[in-house]
Amino acid sequence: MTTDIATDVFEEHRPVLLGVAYRMLGRVADAEDVVQEAWLRWSGADRSEVREPRAYLVRVTTRLAIDRLRQVKARGETYVGPWLPEPYVTDFGDTVQDTAERAVLADSVSLALLVVLESLSPLERAVFVLREAFGYPYGEIAVMFDRGEAAVRQLAGRARKHVDERRPRYEVDPAQRRDLTERFLAAAAEGDLEGLMSLLAPDVQLVGDSGGKAKAPLRVLETADHVGRFIVGVVRKGVEGLSWRFVEINGGVAVLALSGDKPDSVFQLEVRDGRVQAVHIIRNPDKLRSLTTA
Repeated sequence: MTTDIATDVFEEHRPVLLGVAYRMLGRVADAEDVVQEAWLRWSGADRSEVREPRAYLVRVTTRLAIDRLRQVKARGETYVGPWLPEPYVTDFGDTVQDTAERAVLADSVSLALLVVLESLSPLERAVFVLREAFGYPYGEIAVMFDRGEAAVRQLAGRARKHVDERRPRYEVDPAQRRDLTERFLAAAAEGDLEGLMSLLAPDVQLVGDSGGKAKAPLRVLETADHVGRFIVGVVRKGVEGLSWRFVEINGGVAVLALSGDKPDSVFQLEVRDGRVQAVHIIRNPDKLRSLTTA
């Protein structure tokens, strides 16, 4: 395999590799670093021995991501306030035609799921991502990690149970989510507390991620009254020159707020039974850098 062909093969699989790395790490910059390291491994490997380039590259990328996760846990990093994944633009466009497949991909990268995945062990997370998001057979996953298939099935079952217990699954109509987001924006902009609260579930939560580098609640806000009053209060204070536009983030519609041409924040609503169940707001500037060209 010539260098040019090797480059073409890698670029063909780059989107999948980035998708695996991001779901493993929840951080765009870290995922890109891991994929770059996978390229270095690929470019220096004896490719004549590689029969399935995609499987080889996914294995290398996953193992690198596991190493990165273990390093983070070993350092015992602390985060100021609630943590949310770094926003990931997921415009599947014409690359995924099947509606069911699009729904699976969107669900596998949702903010709510990635928050739960943070509590899994690195190996459990890897097995979950490869099995649930990318549909890899247990046997192939077992080969990737030099483990028996029975052990991999056990890891997958434990991870799935953990996820199901902490994040109930429910279907969300994208059109309904967009409609609720628009109504939410309109009520907030008008300072209409009553209208806003009519959209919120009684037990709604607001999770604000600032990393201590921007203004956002340092704890999770709960109940429609607290969340509604907080949002109206923020809007009344105002931000000069603020504009917004819709983007697709982590598999669902979201709002990107801009101060001039600089990303100020991203917020996304989690919807269930026609009501807003959670409001996710990301304001940590380190997590908004990749959105400058979104």
